[in-house]
Amino acid sequence: MTMPKGFKSDNGYATTSELGGKSYQEIANEMTCYGYKMNHSTARNVCVNGLVKIAKQVVEHQGLHLSEKDIIKIAKDPRFQSGVSDIIRDL
Repeated sequence: MTMPKGFKSDNGYATTSELGGKSYQEIANEMTCYGYKMNHSTARNVCVNGLVKIAKQVVEHQGLHLSEKDIIKIAKDPRFQSGVSDIIRDL
């Protein structure tokens, strides 16, 4: 029996470093220096969870009714992440 495939993005993948920030490994290392034991996977999960919160607000503002799974898919979409990055950069 073969192993199941993981999430495959239709639009590629974005990393924090591609958006002008630090890589997940750099974030994890810095957080560890501040006393918060963290690895790159945890750094990514924290970033994605933050993006999910933003995506929920956008979905609610647009009056859409999407499942949690669909909102997570939006949060992981590099186009959404790039848009959020552009907004933050403009601020």
